Amino acid sequence: MKKVAITGPESTGKSTLAALLAKHYGSVWVPEYARQYIDLLERDYEEQDLLAIARGQIEREDQMEHKAKRVLICDTELIVIKIWFEHKYGHCPQEIIERIQSNRYDLYLLTYIDIPWEEDPQREHPHLRAHFYDVFKKELDGFGFPYVEIKGGFSARINTATKAIDSILKK
Repeated sequence: MKKVAITGPESTGKSTLAALLAKHYGSVWVPEYARQYIDLLERDYEEQDLLAIARGQIEREDQMEHKAKRVLICDTELIVIKIWFEHKYGHCPQEIIERIQSNRYDLYLLTYIDIPWEEDPQREHPHLRAHFYDVFKKELDGFGFPYVEIKGGFSARINTATKAIDSILKK
C-alpha cells in the first residue's frame, strides 16, 4: 500500500483534494486532526498542543491504514507542525523532526496558492501564503522527499495528482 500526504499553506484546497482523491481511488483519507483538536479547545492553542496534534495525526493515520485500498490519502502531515512550531515559537522539538523522518510517505502533493483564500476561524495568515509555500517547498527539498506541485483549478489539480499517484501505484 502507498501513502500520499497532501501538504501546503492554509486555504489551498488540501481537504477537498484529499476527499476527491480518496473517492477516485475507492479508498479512505485521513482528515486533518488539528481541525478537530482546535475546535474542542476553549483557548488559543499553545506549544504543547502542537505536540498533541502531531501525535493525534499519526495515530489517525495508523488507524485508517488498514481501511485503505492501495493508497492512503493523508490531509496534512508533520511538516505542517514543524513549520508552525518554527513560525510561532522559533524552534521545533526533535520529536517532530524524528517523526517526519520516520513516518515516510511515498509521495507528497504540495498545493499551490492559486485558489482564493477562504476565511476560516482556524486560519491565521492570508497575507503569508506565498511565504509559507516557499517554506513548504524548502522543507520537502531539504528532507529529500518526493513531491509534485499541485496547481490550477480543481480539475487540473485532480489530473496532476492522479497522474502522480498512478505512477507510484505502478511501482
